[in-house]
Amino acid sequence: MPQQRTGEAHGFPSSKLSILRKHPYFADLEAEAFEQLCRYAKHSTLKRGATIFSKGDPGVSLFAVISGTVKISISSPDGRSAILNLIGAGEIFGEIALLDGSARSADATANSNCELFTIDRREFIPFVRSQPGLAMKFIELLCTRIRWTSDQVEQIILQNLPGRLASALLRLSEKHKSAPQGRTIAITQQEISEMVGMTRESINKQLRAWAARDWVRLEHGAIVVLNAEMLREMAEAGAGHEGD
Repeated sequence: MPQQRTGEAHGFPSSKLSILRKHPYFADLEAEAFEQLCRYAKHSTLKRGATIFSKGDPGVSLFAVISGTVKISISSPDGRSAILNLIGAGEIFGEIALLDGSARSADATANSNCELFTIDRREFIPFVRSQPGLAMKFIELLCTRIRWTSDQVEQIILQNLPGRLASALLRLSEKHKSAPQGRTIAITQQEISEMVGMTRESINKQLRAWAARDWVRLEHGAIVVLNAEMLREMAEAGAGHEGD
């Protein structure tokens, strides 16, 4: 993984360590256990476009995003790609291969300039074994990932274009639902087209129709959800004409 700066996380400013402490899977750790976790964490910075890991790589690390966004994706030999998830600040990724010791199931790329904490599997697995409550939380995380993937497959197979796009926007905006100015999703139209299996042209047409109704606002490199209830109705209906 490309790294511009690395070092022991223990001793970094509390604002960075709070990313780990505030995460729901680490928040309940006793102070001594959290200190131990921090000693394992290594800090790194990456430029946009940097490869964090590739599908098939050994799963030797867990990652926590301090700032920026990480893209989890897969690609075909002919160059087509699909985005499985976008991981933002305060979230963790890489847990599947880390826990089962198998190869990475997807690619992870810095979707913007990023800061990460990395914890090596050789240290993390014994740590989890010593913290049964943490092990249960990681089971919950894996279940969440499975549900996310299942929802994506269901939407692509069963929903029409507006329904798929509405479902994707709602799913992504849930991470930002408390923001007073609306739910801002840092994603381009090309990226969301790769997430829902639609052309960029179709995405643009649908988003402009919704922007005219004040359901969303289009910004450079971002989409702001203004009327989640109307999008939810569109997602639940799952049928209709493009532009509805």
